[in-house]
Amino acid sequence: MIQEQRETIERIKAAAGRQIWVTFRKEGVHCYPAAATDPQLATGDEYDVSFLASPHRHIFHFRVWIDVFHNDRDIEFIQFKRWLENLYKDGVLQLDYKSCEMIADDLYVQIAARYSGRCVIIEVSEDGENGCSISYNLSRPSSSIVI
Repeated sequence: MIQEQRETIERIKAAAGRQIWVTFRKEGVHCYPAAATDPQLATGDEYDVSFLASPHRHIFHFRVWIDVFHNDRDIEFIQFKRWLENLYKDGVLQLDYKSCEMIADDLYVQIAARYSGRCVIIEVSEDGENGCSISYNLSRPSSSIVI
């Protein structure tokens, strides 16, 4: 029975989905111009968010998961994080006046070009408070991805 358990454990390990994740932060300014004129946003009451039409500063928080295919540094954490940070530092990507979802999509395009065929999950938040989570390239049920 013990041999059978070991074999089962090895099969489970071999079939396991594997992801790494990194975090980083980037200061940026954005705005939502439609907030000034859209009646669903410029409501004039406690739900009024017309102030979002003005450029305002945030610290954007990123958490990026990416598939790895083995346990021995398929993608090295620190190198991956530095590469992501440099996409903004070197001007490849800009935060501009984009939503968190738009920022995640732009980042995914760069990741997919370098690391094709991998599931990627990107979270982007404003000041670590409100944000989005987008899953890309899911080749297996999302229930197998542990976040």
